[in-house]
Amino acid sequence: MINDMKNKKILTSIYKFIVLILIIISCEGSSDVVLNVGSSGSGVNSDFSTNGESGTGIGGSMARFTIVGDYLYTVDSWDLNTFDISDQINPEFKSKVGLGWGVETIFPYDNRLFIGAQNGMHIYDLENRIEPEWISTYEHITSCDPVVVQGDFAFVTLRGGTECQSFNNQLDIIDISRISEPTLFKTYSMINPHGLGIDGDCLFITEGEYGLKMYDISNLNEIKLTEHFKDISSIDVIPFMGILMMIGNDGFHQYSYDCDKGEIDYISTIPINRL
Repeated sequence: MINDMKNKKILTSIYKFIVLILIIISCEGSSDVVLNVGSSGSGVNSDFSTNGESGTGIGGSMARFTIVGDYLYTVDSWDLNTFDISDQINPEFKSKVGLGWGVETIFPYDNRLFIGAQNGMHIYDLENRIEPEWISTYEHITSCDPVVVQGDFAFVTLRGGTECQSFNNQLDIIDISRISEPTLFKTYSMINPHGLGIDGDCLFITEGEYGLKMYDISNLNEIKLTEHFKDISSIDVIPFMGILMMIGNDGFHQYSYDCDKGEIDYISTIPINRL
């Protein structure tokens, strides 16, 4: 009975997530999506919270907003904005923190915010939920750079092109074990990386018009490509409890995956026509 109720809650959350994707993509042409599922602590969160807080949002790596507890955090090109959403009928703006220029994405992990900007990755502490405090910045070449985090490592894709002011296409793995001094651990060449998602030993990277890639990252010194779907367009992904949810220019795609077996299988597509 308890398992049935938990499964129903999971399915309900996934359905709400799909509806939110459809609304946002059709109305704004954006990949900014957050699924509010529970407290933080892992790269992909499946811990459903019952403590009364709003929980932590699982978003795509290209999301510009996220939820942690009773607070909503958003980024624009220059600032980090905090809103108290404990009263969801009347959310309250609390603070604005200047981040510099070229801010693009936000990702929550382990009571911290990892913020991707065109010139680097900023790390902010959430001990003070109302006004997050800067910890450190990892600087890189000017480029578009979505970020996801798991354990002692942050994974950042750098993409070239006119929009991103760069000619580099690569995956950077950054050692954040010393959070005040993040350092580059390893770089891997990519084709045209956009978003990325991580779950255990599985790393998913969307390569735009060049498809979707799945990597085995059990050995970060030598990650292995286990699958490459070349004939699809992919922008961003969210891996969640064995289901990979992917946004492409043509719609919303679902895949089932098994990190232990290194397998990924296509499930379905919901075509989306942009307005």
